[in-house]
Amino acid sequence: MLALLRNGDSWLKKLLGKMGVSIGVLGIVDWPGLGYSDRPKLDYNADVMEKFLVDFISAPDSPIVSSASDNDCVVFGGGRAATIAVRAAKKGLVKPKAIAAVAPAWACPLPIVFGRDSSMESRYGLLRETLRAPAVGWMMYNVLVSNEKAIQSQYKSHVYANPENVTPSIVESRYALTKQKGARYVPAAFMTGLLDPVNSREEFVELFAGLKEDIPVLVMSTASAPKRSKAEMESLRGAKGVSKFVEVPGALLPQEEYPQIVAEEIYRFLLGEF
Repeated sequence: MLALLRNGDSWLKKLLGKMGVSIGVLGIVDWPGLGYSDRPKLDYNADVMEKFLVDFISAPDSPIVSSASDNDCVVFGGGRAATIAVRAAKKGLVKPKAIAAVAPAWACPLPIVFGRDSSMESRYGLLRETLRAPAVGWMMYNVLVSNEKAIQSQYKSHVYANPENVTPSIVESRYALTKQKGARYVPAAFMTGLLDPVNSREEFVELFAGLKEDIPVLVMSTASAPKRSKAEMESLRGAKGVSKFVEVPGALLPQEEYPQIVAEEIYRFLLGEF
């Protein structure tokens, strides 16, 4: 099994283990530039993340290579990670036994609000390069991303469903990650749309529809997601390629806020399919 989770930890392994599930080898990995992974100065985009996924699964020294070679790898992903995994599977670059998409997403903030015409793309490019710059980039990054008040505000307003679940320790741990060397490179790409694996809701739905019929797919929507994010998740309800669609408590990170419920849904999905 492969879990693609921001700020990866062992919640999935612990909870599924308590339920008595034989999970074999479980790999939990953070995307490059995020969580506890290295943060090299790359030109990050959805293609880079997809290649990382494919290389991680197929590398000779991958911890899950035996499962992947036997087409016995189940992939769990949250947000864009889920969509990138589905995109790779549609292309035939990975061949998972099943996919669980937790709060799947595709659209980054600025292009959704201001569009993608040529003039706006030029502005996004300027913003992106400014954030990546040595001195002024850090200053802007500290204002927009790397400060505890901003992190707390975002988590309470739309990342978590219940503001009371946003504890000081959560804010502190996320803040610490933003202070690591190279931490601003992926947010610069994210904010300006380069991590979007598709460019429209139609393409998003088509990704799932284009999967092979023998790949079961669980989609988890959330009850309290922001309006636009909720609409994207709901576009997959009853869609071709989606084997099971459920709604769980939470907003954008239900696997962090309500891990027990998310794990139970994954358990029921696997039990029903295998």
